[in-house]
Amino acid sequence: MTELETQSAVSPEAKSAAQEFLSDFKGFKQEVTKRMSELNTRVEHIDRKSVETRRPMLTTAAAERQPHQKAINAYIRRGDEDLMKALDIDTKGITTVAAEGGLLIDPQTASMVEHVLRSGASLRAISNVVQVDAGAYDVLIDRGDIGAGWIAETSTTGIDADSSAIVRISIPLHELSAQPMASQRILDDAAFDVEAWLAERIAERFLRAESEAFINGDGVNKPVGLLFRAPAANATKDADELGYIATGTSGGFDPNDPADVLVELVYTLGAQYRANASWVMNSKTAGEIRALKDSQGRFLWNEGFAADQPARLMGYPVHVVEEMPDIAADSFSLAFGDFTRGYTIAERPDLRLLRDPFSARPNVVFFATKRVGGDVTDFEAIKLLKFGAS
Repeated sequence: MTELETQSAVSPEAKSAAQEFLSDFKGFKQEVTKRMSELNTRVEHIDRKSVETRRPMLTTAAAERQPHQKAINAYIRRGDEDLMKALDIDTKGITTVAAEGGLLIDPQTASMVEHVLRSGASLRAISNVVQVDAGAYDVLIDRGDIGAGWIAETSTTGIDADSSAIVRISIPLHELSAQPMASQRILDDAAFDVEAWLAERIAERFLRAESEAFINGDGVNKPVGLLFRAPAANATKDADELGYIATGTSGGFDPNDPADVLVELVYTLGAQYRANASWVMNSKTAGEIRALKDSQGRFLWNEGFAADQPARLMGYPVHVVEEMPDIAADSFSLAFGDFTRGYTIAERPDLRLLRDPFSARPNVVFFATKRVGGDVTDFEAIKLLKFGAS
C-alpha cells in the first residue's frame, strides 16, 4: 500500500482523537510547568529565610526582625521603652531597671562592646578576666610551700603546717561610665546603624579609661593599677611587691651591653610563669628595643608577619599598651610576666544605658555604665625593668 493510500485509510475519527490528545497533553505540560515554577519559587524563599537565620545580621533592616533588636533601636532612636517592657526578660536578656536608672543593654550589643575591649591595646587582652555578680571579687593566694612532702609508712605527714600563708585579695568593683553623643537628626536616619555606632563609641571610651586605670589606677573609685604600688629590687622585695631589676644606666640601657638586662629579666621570672609570659611596653619603648641586637649581631625583636600574630622579643610576644611610661630616669617602662596569673580584672556582666535628650539639646547624650575592678593577684608572676642606675 502506498503512503497516499495509508493516509487516506486513517479515519476522521482517529484524526480528531489524535488532535484532542495532543491538545490535552499541551495543556497538561503547561500546568506542570506552572506548578514546578511555583514550587521552585517557594523553595528559594524558604532557603533565603533559612540562610538569614544562620548568618550574622549585617543591616539594620535584618536586625529589626529580632524583637530585642527592634526594642533597643526604638529606645536609642526615640526613647521608647514600650517594646522593651513587652519583651520576655528571661529569653531576650533585656529589661528596664527604673530603680537604678536606664536599662540593661541586650546581650548582642554588650558582646559587641566586650569584643572591642578584648581586642584593644589594653592589659585586659592578656589578663585574667572574671565576671561576678557581687560588688567585689575575692582571690585566695597561697604564698607558702605547704602541700607536699615525702613520708614513710609509719611516720607523720612531714608537712609543716606553719608554712602555709593563705592571703585573701579583695578586688572591689567600681563604676565606669561613658557619654557618647549624637544629634537627633542622625538618630532619625533609618539607614544609620545606631546599635553598631553606639556599641563602638561606648567601647572606645571604656577602653581608654580602663587601660589607664589598669596601669596607673590608685584604687580610689577605680582599679588598682599595675604600677601603683612602689616596686622593690627583686632580691629584697616583700611578698606583696613587684620585683624589678635595673638597667644600670639612668634613663636608658647599658651602652656597652644593652641586651644583657633583657636576658636577665627573662630568667628572673620563675620557670612556672615563663611558658605563658609576654612583654608589656608602649610604642616609644618598643621603638628603642626593636633596634637591640645580641652578641652575634642578631636582632632580638621579630615582627609578627602572620595575621593576628604579635611581634616577639626573645621569643615572647609583645603587647603594646600606650599607658605604660616612656623610658626616662628611674622609669618602670617595661614589664615581663604571666599576666593571666599576675593581674585579675573583675567585672559585672551587665551594661546599663540611659538616654538623655535634655542636657545637651539638640543632641542626645547616652550614659553607659558598667562595674569593673582590677588588681595584681600574684606578685611573683610579673617582673619590671627599671631604667635607672640601681
